[in-house]
Amino acid sequence: MFIYVLYGLAGVGLAISFYKDPAKTKLALKKAWKAFENILPQLLAILIIIGLVLALLSPQTISNIIGSRSGILGVAAAASIGAVTLIPGFVAFPLAAALLESGAGYMQIAAFVSTLMMVGGVTLPLEIKTFGKRAAIIRNAAAFIFSIFVAFIMGVIL
Repeated sequence: MFIYVLYGLAGVGLAISFYKDPAKTKLALKKAWKAFENILPQLLAILIIIGLVLALLSPQTISNIIGSRSGILGVAAAASIGAVTLIPGFVAFPLAAALLESGAGYMQIAAFVSTLMMVGGVTLPLEIKTFGKRAAIIRNAAAFIFSIFVAFIMGVIL
């Protein structure tokens, strides 16, 4: 129901914008469409990856690896996977929801998502080149430790 309210507000906002300045509104819509076209290939690729992961791994397997009963090993596995994976945020959250529905635990998904967003295993060489080895390693290590802390807090809360 709430989504319909948001769509309605967006529609009203668009109508007001079009009323005030049709040229700017058309330009904004063209830019938005271009941005969507640029994101679409990544989005489709990630949706295919999510589909393959969920097709290849049964809910039981997901639950065994990163389920709520997997404990600290599940948190460590999820955090490690998140730390070395490069997935944009707009894909990470639907993936996390799909994993939760398939039996993953909240604490493990919190570790996965927070390391995915904060730790740059794949981008570490670029970060070292830009900020220096010491700063990059300290930042990534602190982000990893903080992600584990966040996961345990989420495990207690949820």
